[in-house]
Amino acid sequence: MPKVVSRSAVSSSTDARPTASAAAALRVYYCICGEFILVIEKSLSALPKRQTDGATIIRCQDSGTENAIVLKLNAISTDPVLVERPGGHERQYRFSCPRCNLLVGYQSTPPPVRSGPYLYILRGALTQMQGQVPKDAFDGEAALDLSETETQ
Repeated sequence: MPKVVSRSAVSSSTDARPTASAAAALRVYYCICGEFILVIEKSLSALPKRQTDGATIIRCQDSGTENAIVLKLNAISTDPVLVERPGGHERQYRFSCPRCNLLVGYQSTPPPVRSGPYLYILRGALTQMQGQVPKDAFDGEAALDLSETETQ
């Protein structure tokens, strides 16, 4: 039986300009448990933060001057929660991880996702490295001093 030999050539150029699809790379974010949660066209660190709770603001609908951000959220919706804020109350329709039920974000309108003008992703809930805790996951938490142990 004759041998079959295949030949393939790979061509590349260092002078080639990036294509539109390469420039519009999508970012993937995971829950702390490792579950895929969010695919988005912009980095979460580049988006504005909410002053009340530090959540990342994602524009879901076009406005006169800004376009909506392209995203896919893989989360389950939970019952709405009424949160007390200075100057009033806020109703949050929350989204949690389908695997571990960790709260990852919320919006001010009933589901489905993107039904309102904004989606808010909670600070420290998502990471770009699967299985790694985000750097800001414990921001604002008091440090636990383990050097002194109590004996009874």
